[in-house]
Amino acid sequence: MDVKIRLEREEDFKETEILTRESFWDVYRPGCVEHFLVHKLRADSSFVKELDFVAIHNNRVVGNIMFSRAKIIDEQKNEYEVLTLAPVSVLPEFQRKGIGSKLILHGIAQAKKMNFKAIILFGSPEYYHRFGFVNAEKYNIKTSDGQNFDAFMVLELCKGSLKGVEGRYFESPVFKIDKQELDEFEKEFPYKEKHITPTQLSHE
Repeated sequence: MDVKIRLEREEDFKETEILTRESFWDVYRPGCVEHFLVHKLRADSSFVKELDFVAIHNNRVVGNIMFSRAKIIDEQKNEYEVLTLAPVSVLPEFQRKGIGSKLILHGIAQAKKMNFKAIILFGSPEYYHRFGFVNAEKYNIKTSDGQNFDAFMVLELCKGSLKGVEGRYFESPVFKIDKQELDEFEKEFPYKEKHITPTQLSHE
């Protein structure tokens, strides 16, 4: 499949939000929040616009990946900047065709060029291990509330770039979604029925 990766442009914004909505609808919860997150991220100070890429097929936006700045804070209150990868979206009819992998590999390569230390995400270990992500516990990095679990993963962008870096991970507050704001934003899109699905139950 002929797919080109380029930076997102302003004229792509609504199309990207629509594809994100389609990509995540009913996957982790009835409906989704990720399209609103995409909308909010672009206006947030943590957003790295140089790492906001879309996948294009036949002049259509079929995928998107975004990164934002986050930090690890150790017990001495020292702060270390890292990246958060989220969200990465592919239209359902284009999933399992390698588009998500192309976006992730491209994003990782560009993040390395920008000299970021590491990328942190919450996702499927089975999927992200193929890109080199490992359980954050390996680096003694915990979530903001002190937890660790298989879906919490980190990728060191250069060998040894996380040496001496440990502590708790804090993403931008933009990831906290207000339900009332989401409901209002949802009115901008065609009505779509929400369902409870097996994929939601598997992520409880």
